[in-house]
Amino acid sequence: MTPRRALLSVSDKAGIIDFARALAEQGWELLSTGGTAATLREAGLDVIEVAEVTGHPEMMDGRVKTLHPAIHAGLLARRDRPDDLAQMAEQGYAPIDLVAVNLYPFRETVARADVTLAQAMEKVDIGGPTMIRAAAKSHRDVWVVVDPADYDEVLQALGTAQADPAALRRRLAAKVFRHISDYDGAIASYLEALASASEARGSTAAAPDTLSITAPLQQALRYGENPDQSASFHRLGAAPVGIAALQQLHGKELSYNNILDLDGALLSLAPFAHSPLPAVVIVKHTTPCGMAVGSTLEEAYERALACDPVSAFGSVIAVNRPIDAATADALDSLFVECLVAPGFEPPALERLTRKKNVRLLTLPSGVSVEAFLAEHSRVPASQAFRSVYGGVLVQEPPVPPFYGVHDASWRVVTTRPPSEAELDDLRFAWAAVFGVKSNAIVLAREGATIGIGAGQMSRVDSSRIAVQKAGDAGLALPGAALASDAFFPFRDGVDAAANAGVTSIIQPGGSVRDEEVIAAADEHGMAMIFTGRRLFRH
Repeated sequence: MTPRRALLSVSDKAGIIDFARALAEQGWELLSTGGTAATLREAGLDVIEVAEVTGHPEMMDGRVKTLHPAIHAGLLARRDRPDDLAQMAEQGYAPIDLVAVNLYPFRETVARADVTLAQAMEKVDIGGPTMIRAAAKSHRDVWVVVDPADYDEVLQALGTAQADPAALRRRLAAKVFRHISDYDGAIASYLEALASASEARGSTAAAPDTLSITAPLQQALRYGENPDQSASFHRLGAAPVGIAALQQLHGKELSYNNILDLDGALLSLAPFAHSPLPAVVIVKHTTPCGMAVGSTLEEAYERALACDPVSAFGSVIAVNRPIDAATADALDSLFVECLVAPGFEPPALERLTRKKNVRLLTLPSGVSVEAFLAEHSRVPASQAFRSVYGGVLVQEPPVPPFYGVHDASWRVVTTRPPSEAELDDLRFAWAAVFGVKSNAIVLAREGATIGIGAGQMSRVDSSRIAVQKAGDAGLALPGAALASDAFFPFRDGVDAAANAGVTSIIQPGGSVRDEEVIAAADEHGMAMIFTGRRLFRH
């Protein structure tokens, strides 16, 4: 009886030795190429080089090796067609019954900052996609595996005496076509990005004709926003980045809403990536209910909590410094869903892990808090996606207005300029309003929020809510700074702020009634800055 033959040729060699050894023990004949063949021989396995099957040596540094009728006849011959089998036999070819191939690491190659176009093109696989496509077309007769995670399931199926599991074969074939589609999409996106960069420097890049998104499953979720909705979390790209790269140290699995709130917390903390002071953001339902900087992390936390201690119950908290014992002690009295930090000092970790339900997360090892936060809203690529019924919206992600970084485009538009103290508060408030949902109003004083109004249909309503929150928290308003994510369309917002005790405002400007708004600020003796930049977050 002719032994079954498996062709193994992988870039990702995880698990391939054990897989090949198990096949050999089941009596399979192993065919292989180049580096995979060398790896298997080093492990003591007998391997037949593909060149021995084709009768043709590898050419052009391996560019041509498997593109041969001896390989593709073995894959495409229909086992229930005597004429196919006869034609194959006439040429001296034999069937190939299993293919384990994964493709050249194109995404990993182009992710390097210093990669050249020539280097990228060398990682465009030709023979691999052709083989797995042929095998997937013939999946009724040919096993095809592109993911090392499937090796064990395939071996288990091969080792049973039952009829071939057709459903598994179909699932593996579907995975092949998805794998090829994602691979080709990555190549197309890379070349389109290069073309856009060279053809439209200094202007808005043209939208791609087709949007290809690779989103491997990161985590199956218990449910979505509500228990009657199914949900899952998929990472963008081959390697985990952003939230997908966070390392969970303690607590229950992340839920759908946890992940949304973590995104809101890290986005809100991003403006404080380079802050010389410890910063704390407390988020509820994806928008901040308190933000502050302080001389210590504990102080920053206490000041952030003071803004809205009621809403902080069941919140997600993000900080830009490792959690120390003092901060952990301060957190002890508050129920927190998730806490994300660059790290946890051992005494703090011991204290926090006494609460079994709090989810503790830290940044990927080897990644600085500055780099992670500065890029949080911009990874894994220069695109941000929002799904709507029937489509996907794509835009460039926002660049955080980094706290402490002077912006030369700001203009003082009132008669009175802000004092140094007011200017410090305006800088903080402008960084803080970045993460607040529109219409967004932030009241701040001395490096802390004292009132936040968000998500209202009217900017005046957001202002009133911010003032009310400050009053509910017992925080004094006189002398506060106000930040608005978009212009005031009427002077009523300025009048309301002045009546509450606000003395300085920072906003984008750009309304047809800017002159009325400026006049209102002058009437109240307020200082106002126009940034020239809107910070909507819907």
